[in-house]
Amino acid sequence: ELGWMESVPYLDRPPSPLEFYREWVSPNKPCIIQNAITHWPALKKWTSVYLREVVGGKVVSVAVTPNGYADAVFQDRFVMPEERQMPFTDFLDIVEKKVTSPNVFYVQKQCSNLTEELPELVCDVQPDIPWMTEALGKKPDAVNFWLGESAAVTSLHKDHYENLYCVISGEKHFLLHPPSDRPFIPYELYQPATYQVSEDGSFEIVDEKSADKVPWIPLDPLNPNLEQYPEYAQAKPLQCTVKAGEMLYLPSLWFHHVQQSHGCIAVNYWYDMEYDLKYSYYQLLDCLTKTVKVL
Repeated sequence: ELGWMESVPYLDRPPSPLEFYREWVSPNKPCIIQNAITHWPALKKWTSVYLREVVGGKVVSVAVTPNGYADAVFQDRFVMPEERQMPFTDFLDIVEKKVTSPNVFYVQKQCSNLTEELPELVCDVQPDIPWMTEALGKKPDAVNFWLGESAAVTSLHKDHYENLYCVISGEKHFLLHPPSDRPFIPYELYQPATYQVSEDGSFEIVDEKSADKVPWIPLDPLNPNLEQYPEYAQAKPLQCTVKAGEMLYLPSLWFHHVQQSHGCIAVNYWYDMEYDLKYSYYQLLDCLTKTVKVL
């Protein structure tokens, strides 16, 4: 019960830095913050017409998959998407169904793609979240832009970041597990591979032969195979929907699975976590879980 909450609580205003650190970051608890980004021009400006005008035909990185699952276990591989370079307007044509494609497209490159690939849009949001920057005493490591189709799904995983996830338009649907659920969540090692387009336009899975195996979660929390992973029945998922104008604080090391409405736009801020007692607790839990399985 260390991390259990019955639901993700709402804050009706952004907190002070001290309040946020004491009440949420330190105890490692998620919350949805309202009225924190209502002053952002992006909430009104980021229409398709505006994005076409400001970004236009600029070439950006787009994740392309045959099934909507990028960075996920498929056919006993950890399969990464094809990273396609394409004009942003061509991507918007696909999202808006002006051009049909059997594949699933998602702008989701997580190497601070907002500041690196789409700097024209930064002035419509913020380069950081001031009260979070003050609370943690550091700037974000990355600011990421997300836009994609409803078929694009983020498989269950965790990150070593304090994450502020801001929805500009549409909705994001999160399924969350606290770090204390680690004993009930299966991890296995998988050969890394990448989707590549063959000459006939179909996808093939190509192994990254020189790369080390990747630990990943094979389970789909929306349809868990409890015969194969019976321990998961003891886990306690939380589900929440983050709507346009809302911000989710997703604490470090929380497991999350993400879906979205079609054409949803979001921006998130990754602040590096403190490798403190919480991290040591998680590492201990992880080691004990692996040891018990060996025994």
